[in-house]
Amino acid sequence: MTMVNCGSRIAPALLCVGLMLAGCSDMGKLQQATAPMPTPRPKPAMVQSTPASDREHERILATYGGAYEDPQLEGLISRIVDRLVAASDRPDQGYKVTILNSGAVNAFALPTGQLYVTRGLIALANDTSELSSVLSHEMAHVLARHAAIREDQARQAAVVTRVVSDMSNDPDLTALALAKTKLTMASFSRTQEFEADGIGVGISAKAKFDPYGAARFLTSMERNAELKAGKVAIDPRAQDFLSSHPATPERVQNAAAIAKQYVSPEAREHDRETYLAAVDNIVFGEDPSEGFVRGRRFLHPKLGFTFQAPENFTLDNTAQAVIGVREGGAQAMRFDVVRVPAQQTLGDYLNSGWMENVDKSATEELTINGFPAASTTASGDPWQFKVYALRVGSDVYRFIFASRQKSTESERNARETVNSFRRLSLEESQSARPLRIKVITVQPGDTVESLAHRMSGVDRPIERFRVLNGLDARAQVKVRDRVKIVVE
Repeated sequence: MTMVNCGSRIAPALLCVGLMLAGCSDMGKLQQATAPMPTPRPKPAMVQSTPASDREHERILATYGGAYEDPQLEGLISRIVDRLVAASDRPDQGYKVTILNSGAVNAFALPTGQLYVTRGLIALANDTSELSSVLSHEMAHVLARHAAIREDQARQAAVVTRVVSDMSNDPDLTALALAKTKLTMASFSRTQEFEADGIGVGISAKAKFDPYGAARFLTSMERNAELKAGKVAIDPRAQDFLSSHPATPERVQNAAAIAKQYVSPEAREHDRETYLAAVDNIVFGEDPSEGFVRGRRFLHPKLGFTFQAPENFTLDNTAQAVIGVREGGAQAMRFDVVRVPAQQTLGDYLNSGWMENVDKSATEELTINGFPAASTTASGDPWQFKVYALRVGSDVYRFIFASRQKSTESERNARETVNSFRRLSLEESQSARPLRIKVITVQPGDTVESLAHRMSGVDRPIERFRVLNGLDARAQVKVRDRVKIVVE
């Protein structure tokens, strides 16, 4: 959660790649002719930025936690991209890849050839062919000018964003509406996705990567999305690759069908060992500098506070807010930061009109764990709301609890969550460390279950271990296998 108030793809063109058989000359001609000089391949051009792409680059960095610096990973990605570029139909097209410091599983491209991949996606992949399938897919969007077409659509939608801005006097709601518009514009059409998949699989195969990497990784992303199915992603900018690049069973099957065209002994490189060595120790999940979730507790070491959600709630830390959803979806909560003038009381803020149907007679000023606070209630069919605002120094933190039916339990959940808000001790702040991927070797006696129980800070560890290592529900680990676990 960034404490300020204030987005890839396979093909109907099943690329018909025929074997280009060179004609055999007779011996007489061969002896008399001089061997022709090979035609030099053009060198990739440097990525030419534009004012628009520079602005988009900065927006992407701000949204996804900035760039993630890791020389070993950067070197691996650079080598993969060089091979893909050389194998593509446009070896003169330059690309620049930025690793984003985000646990989301996402990748996208700008028309200029700037490619972005999150460390969350890198952590999910299991070999170089899987990562190459993502990078070649993004390159395909550039080569097919999908990103440029999308940019034109975004410009045409500018009037929509202006209308949205005029509609709301709440900066939070405006930012959310604008983000939703961005997400819509960021989505490629189904046809474009299939086309990019076809081009991407072809490029990967011609670069001698395993062409089945795309089908495997699309499957992993689907399974990863299923693990998040119980969470409600309110902030579009926090959504994963599949939110704007849907992977249906049809798309996975299509990727596998395309790969069959390229099967050959030399086009089957996985290079799993090299890949796992590069991802060993990569940060997994959220970066503590922006706050992180551990079970039902949210901690923000940089800002020095924590709170705990009610039982049976699942927390999700997004770029804009912390979202909590109760099992079954009958209750939800949102925690964020807002700007409130120092001279405005919190009670006046709650009654100021940013939320509709507030019961002003229920608004009261109070103190919570030493912090000035205020609370109120509101209604909006079919939801009932309980809202709290707490002033901590110059910041105001806001808890919004929603329940489909007002009950003693929902009231208690809201009250207990707010009352759990407190400052972190110096020791707690200093001991907060990110989760990391650790690559280990399976030993005799190890099982999926025993290895999963060695993981820290993740929900549903057995399912998470299987998804993280590309294992289906029946697969077992083998002695001397190298596998990924999550540790503190």
